[in-house]
Amino acid sequence: MENKPNLTAILSNQKVIDWLLSGDPAIHWQVRRDLLESPSAVVESERQKIAGAGWGKQLLALQDDKGLWANGLYTPKWTSTTYTMLLLWRLGLPQDNPQCRNAAKILLEKGFNYDGGINYFRSIDYGEQCVTGMILTLCSYFQIDDPRVDRLAEFLKARQMPDGGWNCQSPRGATHGSFHTTIIVLESLFEYGKFRETTELLKFQQQAWEFLLQHRLFRSHRTGAIIKEQFLRLSFPPRWHYDILRALDYWQQSRLPYDPRLDDALEILIKKRLKDGTWPLQQRYSGRTYFEMETVGQPSRWNTLRALRVLKWLQKVKPRGRDEV
Repeated sequence: MENKPNLTAILSNQKVIDWLLSGDPAIHWQVRRDLLESPSAVVESERQKIAGAGWGKQLLALQDDKGLWANGLYTPKWTSTTYTMLLLWRLGLPQDNPQCRNAAKILLEKGFNYDGGINYFRSIDYGEQCVTGMILTLCSYFQIDDPRVDRLAEFLKARQMPDGGWNCQSPRGATHGSFHTTIIVLESLFEYGKFRETTELLKFQQQAWEFLLQHRLFRSHRTGAIIKEQFLRLSFPPRWHYDILRALDYWQQSRLPYDPRLDDALEILIKKRLKDGTWPLQQRYSGRTYFEMETVGQPSRWNTLRALRVLKWLQKVKPRGRDEV
C-alpha cells in the first residue's frame, strides 16, 4: 500500500520553500510570515520591497496622473482601478502606500450611492453588492477614515439573505446565496473588522460561515452534487470568482476553527498537489491584463503558498491525528 504523505512532510519540503522564496517580493514576504513565522521585523522589511520591485512596482507604475488605472473605475476587466487595487491588496502592498490610498478615496467618492452601496453602472440604480464588498475591502485595508466606509458595511449587513449568504442578483429576484458574492463580502467584513476594531460583525459572519459549511464549500446542500466544476479549479488572482482554495485561505486567514465539513474540500486540495510538492495554476479568467504572473498548467507559487498556509492552519487546529491527510 502506498504511504500517503503527512502534513509535516508536506510542510517541511525545503525545496518547495526555497522555490517560493526565490519568487516575487509579494510571495517572499508572505512565505516569511505564514510558513516560516519569521520575526516581524524581517517580515516587514521584505514586505516593504513590494512597491519597489517586481509585480507591485509594475502595477504602481501604470497608475495615471488622475490616480486611476486603465482610465476606469471598474472596467475594463482586469486592468481597471478596482481590479488593479484588489491585486495590490493580495500582493500585500503596505497599507500606507499613498498611491493606493488616493485611489481608494477616488473609488469611494465616484461610486458611493444614495442607498449606502457602491454603483458604477448606468444599467442599475442601486448599490451592487459584489462591488460594494470590493470597495469596502480596499477602503478598510488602505485605512480610509470616512463615514461612508461604515455605510458600506451597513449596506452589506442589511442585505444578508435568510440562508446566510449574499447574492448580487437578489434585487432581481435571487433567493439563494451566491458563493461568489458571499466570499467577496466575507473578505470585506474581515478587513473592515480589523480596520474599525469591531466584533459587531460576528453574527453576520457566523451565518455566512454556516452557509458555506452546509455546502461543504462546493456541494449542493440538497443533493450533495458538485455545484460547479470551476469551484474546484485553482486560480490566481480570483477576480470576482469563488473557488475552494479562496474559501479555505479565507478560513485560515480568519483563524476559524476546524469543522469536519471542510474535509471534502481539503481532500481535493491535497490531491491537487504535484509530485514535486507544488500546486498548479489550473485556470485563468478571460479579460485584459497588464501582464501574467504565472502560466496555466504550470506550478504556481501563489497556489502553493496559499495551499501550504491552509495546511499549516489545519495542522494547528485539527483536534486529532493532526498529521493525517
